[in-house]
Amino acid sequence: MRLPVPMFGGRDLDPFEGFRRSFDDLLSDFGRRLPVSWSPAADFNGLAALDIGETKDAVEITAELPGVEEADVKVSVDGQSIVISGEKKSESERKDKAWQVVERSYGAFRRVVPLTFMPDAAKIQATFDKGVLRVTVGKPPEMVASKVEIPIGKTQTH
Repeated sequence: MRLPVPMFGGRDLDPFEGFRRSFDDLLSDFGRRLPVSWSPAADFNGLAALDIGETKDAVEITAELPGVEEADVKVSVDGQSIVISGEKKSESERKDKAWQVVERSYGAFRRVVPLTFMPDAAKIQATFDKGVLRVTVGKPPEMVASKVEIPIGKTQTH
């Protein structure tokens, strides 16, 4: 809570005001992108967009990797996590009248998806089609539990 009127030479009495301002500045800058060139490769911000879903017997991960080649993508297991990593390399050339512009861009990405179980590499499938990576991680048998309905009884009063 701030006092409505600063006192003592214009300083606030709130000892946390400086911290609050710094924290607000940090949050306002969070997620901002640095300026990038106008090249088509510039829309890749270094992070793969992920969708993560769960079915009865698997965890499904979909990563959108526009402009990334299949050979530049790697899927691995690290403990209880699936790691999706790779790099995007792009070169574009434009010739207008007397100008020639050649731009190159490079960006590496790495996303880690923590799981609630130790994945079995034999139960992991990955496919890549038109810039979309799909990874299916099979759950261990003990996690594929059958649904059991618990009856609800009346409370007994004494």
